[in-house]
Amino acid sequence: MPATDRPRDHAGQGAASTVAAHRARRRLRADRARQLADLLRRQILTGAFQDGTLPHESTLATDYRASRNTVRQALDLLRAEGLVDRLPGVGTVVVARKYPHGLDRLMGLAETLREHGRVTNEVRTMGPAPAPVPVAERLRVPAGADVLYIERLRRLNGLPLSLDLTYIPLDIGTALLGADLENTDVFRLLEAITGHRLGHAEITLEAVNADAHSAAVLQAPRGAAVLMLERLTHLADGRPVDLEFIRFRGDRITMSGLLHRS
Repeated sequence: MPATDRPRDHAGQGAASTVAAHRARRRLRADRARQLADLLRRQILTGAFQDGTLPHESTLATDYRASRNTVRQALDLLRAEGLVDRLPGVGTVVVARKYPHGLDRLMGLAETLREHGRVTNEVRTMGPAPAPVPVAERLRVPAGADVLYIERLRRLNGLPLSLDLTYIPLDIGTALLGADLENTDVFRLLEAITGHRLGHAEITLEAVNADAHSAAVLQAPRGAAVLMLERLTHLADGRPVDLEFIRFRGDRITMSGLLHRS
């Protein structure tokens, strides 16, 4: 290799090393910002900032041993989630609230959120419909048999919170046709109709993108992430009586539970 080429190679290697080091620093700052955002999100959701205003950036940097740039990046993440906003002359303030939904007890939404306001239901669709095969299998009814199908928009203090799609065996569901579903949880009605307590439920929770219909009903951006809770509820004797697909606005609900290691 000609001697004249060697300094150029060394220069190229030095530049590449500088770029790699810069990228590594950016990744490290992004990691730290995400970690800080997680800690601050927990503080926000548990009401740690009682007046709704977060401490100054310099205070946060000191308290969490982070750089000002990391703090700003963490706050940007929370702002993108819609939890906080920056107000001139005030600072960073909490602008949204998430409500806790427990996963360790079998309760209806109104029971779960009774301490946080009034849950109301807008019944959008209700009536008998042929059970799709997966629904029939899970409810243990003949394929194609009619089940009661209910679609409800559920609001907390007037704000859209969830879109619930519910399937109930028709021998039970018929009694719901004249019930006050706008102000009463289906769980309470099922226990009253059957004369039996609910026993247990199988649940699956995942994040999905809101389709155009769900987004419009929930007044959420199209394609926004929503929490999808699939729940099959059984009576105490084991009979499945309620299959639900519930889409929660992810910016208004948080799921929590108490787990024990067996």
